[in-house]
Amino acid sequence: MSHNRKTTTFAQPTRRRFLGTTAAFAGLASTGTLLGTERARAQSRGGTIRVAKGHGNTSDTLDPATWTNGFTVALTYGMNGFLTKVGVDGSLEPDIAESWEASPDAKTWRFKIRSGITFHSGKPVTLDDVIASIDYHRGDESKSVAKPLVSPIVSIAKEGEDTVVFELETGSADFPFVFTDYHMAICPSDGAGSIDWRSGDGCGPYKLVEFDPGVVARFERFKDDWDQERGFIDAVEMLSIVDLNARTTALVSGDVDAIDKLDLKTVALLGRNPGIAIHSVAGPQYYSFAARADTAPLDDVNVRRALKHAINRQELVDKILFGHGTVGKDQPIGPSYRFHNPDLAQTPYDPDKAKFYLKEAGLDALTVQLSAADAAFPGAVDAAVLYQNSASAAGITIDVKRVPNDGYWSDVWLKHPFCAVYWGGRPTEDQIFTTAFEGGAAWNDSMWANDRFDELLVMARAELDEDKRRAMYYEMQEIVSTDGGTVLPMFANFVFATGKRVVHGDMASNFDQDGERWMERWSLAD
Repeated sequence: MSHNRKTTTFAQPTRRRFLGTTAAFAGLASTGTLLGTERARAQSRGGTIRVAKGHGNTSDTLDPATWTNGFTVALTYGMNGFLTKVGVDGSLEPDIAESWEASPDAKTWRFKIRSGITFHSGKPVTLDDVIASIDYHRGDESKSVAKPLVSPIVSIAKEGEDTVVFELETGSADFPFVFTDYHMAICPSDGAGSIDWRSGDGCGPYKLVEFDPGVVARFERFKDDWDQERGFIDAVEMLSIVDLNARTTALVSGDVDAIDKLDLKTVALLGRNPGIAIHSVAGPQYYSFAARADTAPLDDVNVRRALKHAINRQELVDKILFGHGTVGKDQPIGPSYRFHNPDLAQTPYDPDKAKFYLKEAGLDALTVQLSAADAAFPGAVDAAVLYQNSASAAGITIDVKRVPNDGYWSDVWLKHPFCAVYWGGRPTEDQIFTTAFEGGAAWNDSMWANDRFDELLVMARAELDEDKRRAMYYEMQEIVSTDGGTVLPMFANFVFATGKRVVHGDMASNFDQDGERWMERWSLAD
């Protein structure tokens, strides 16, 4: 594909902390004033940054309903605006919405839209654009993976000249966090009830100049951005370099200024280079193996429990993460979340217990195929082999199938019965549970469903009593851990590297590479 046209888009679709509360429910009113907003750090403007990402597929498009990987997350956070965003400290911050307030029951939410914002084409951002952008993920015809997040919305309406009103089925204490999801970009309305995503016309700090899927995206600073205290770099070149060695070599040689998904086996050696800084940031990211609970023999809960007892979690933390992470308990709510259950029992590596569960399933032995590629997470193939070795002591034969990196998220994930997966996490318990564990959700990669879990999910979303809500999330974590189809052995730190030219402040922990908002937050040394 040409590298000199303005934008390249595709019609066919493709994939992929909560420290503050949405509201201080004193009188149960919420306001989105500037909470913990990180402002400019005496950073100088100018220059061109080149960042190599260990993500990107040739099947990627600009369709916000389909974004699936770190390349597209960084792309959208650079070029698009959102109603709200997650700050460096994990708190909720205003973006296109300058403030918001909730009714006492948290069922009605009013968002005041900032005036004077334009798309990169010069078109003003209107209430119609906001409504069309959120509606794009709603309704029976929507194919968006973010559909479960907006399904509680009953109606969206304009109020006056600057306010959008959302009516919900039930109260939602965390509702403004929904709009921080990277699919929720505000795009121009097409005037026919949908949005124009093909043009790449965003309203964020950077204007898309070129998009060659699976290869490169180039941007230039949008000089008329409404927020002049962000977007310090003049031009950005983001490269898709899935090969780890090539990505690392590019950083060492100075061809790029930053890379993600480091080789943790050699990260200490890389850190000895005086021109390179290593960042290891703990957050909600986890590495897992998704076992489809709708496919035999994985549809038997006893088989899934056997698989959970057949993995040596500490060995994976030691040999795959090299200490840059912690052991997981087969559920996604780790220590960075507000309602994390620290007392949840650990699933130990216990071959005898795994054999017990196999017998409960009527089996003396088990053979399963596990698909893996390092596109899933760095060291995924090695992790699968370690899993194979530990499981053998339990009479479980894991046939490791190494598959290509390119197309992993479109051809393997959600399709193969047992495969390696990474999740960057989400800012609230409700978001990660709704996106990845609710029965029937598009990205429920284990295809698992549990009536009690789904019931609690809705109840916890609307519950405003903190203690009752905590009890619900505790129970949900236990259900997923014991019955779910996700073998989740480890929470992984975000480990990435920057070159000597990169200037930054404190790093966000809600996503990789400074919350994937490095375009707006970083600058280059003179």
